[in-house]
Amino acid sequence: MTMTTSRPTSLALVGLLSLLGATSASAAAIDKQTETAIPRTGNLYGLGIGVLPATSGSNELRTMVLPVIQASFADRFYINALRAGVWLVDSDDRRLRIGLAADARFGWDADDSTRTKGMHDRDFSVDIGPALRWQTDYGTLNAQWGFDTGAASKGHSMQLQFVRALIRGPALRLNGLVGLTWNDSRMNNYYFGVTPAEAAPGRPSYRAGAGTQWQAGVNGAWPVGQRGSVLFGLMATRLGNAQAESPIVETRLQPLAYLGYGWTF
Repeated sequence: MTMTTSRPTSLALVGLLSLLGATSASAAAIDKQTETAIPRTGNLYGLGIGVLPATSGSNELRTMVLPVIQASFADRFYINALRAGVWLVDSDDRRLRIGLAADARFGWDADDSTRTKGMHDRDFSVDIGPALRWQTDYGTLNAQWGFDTGAASKGHSMQLQFVRALIRGPALRLNGLVGLTWNDSRMNNYYFGVTPAEAAPGRPSYRAGAGTQWQAGVNGAWPVGQRGSVLFGLMATRLGNAQAESPIVETRLQPLAYLGYGWTF
């Protein structure tokens, strides 16, 4: 199984997996951490299966094996699935935290879709930028500004996400989340554009501008035994006009599903 996916799905995947759990500073803070699906006192490691679009805007799905890592060091450095970061500035109660985060951003193999066959592959890269988490009594607001440091697209994006606890039972914990992501023209054009050299019958050249995509979904955890948890998530992304009008896009609605298992140590 290859680990390649389109940019919009990469962002949704990072957000969905990183919200499955985060280490709290203390047991008393757990109930306030509405972005945390897994109440625990240690770090969590495991594996999962993700189902997601094969390429940008594809209606074909692919399956990926994904890591589940939720680890915190000194309550400042952390790894949450496909994201790593450090908190640099905190409020007194630590409900507001500002820091830096790095997200893995996978490209795609052009041969994985009939509409992209014959195009160049889109490369793996890493986004790095400032991140903010604000925990309120109504839910948690996450914001991030990411810059492509791997020079694949040389673009940047901004993401805003709101997470609210829906179920906080002893057996099932479920979060609902909504969000939006704005990509600049370089980012969108790299993943949705068609260069003149890539144009073909039925696939005219296309230059994508900046635009916004929307996400909504749920994620959660079901405890198994003393240390185990079944993790799950489902998210839908609605592509913006600049993305959806690309000749390589087959469907505007991009699904993502995830099922995994993790152990707390």
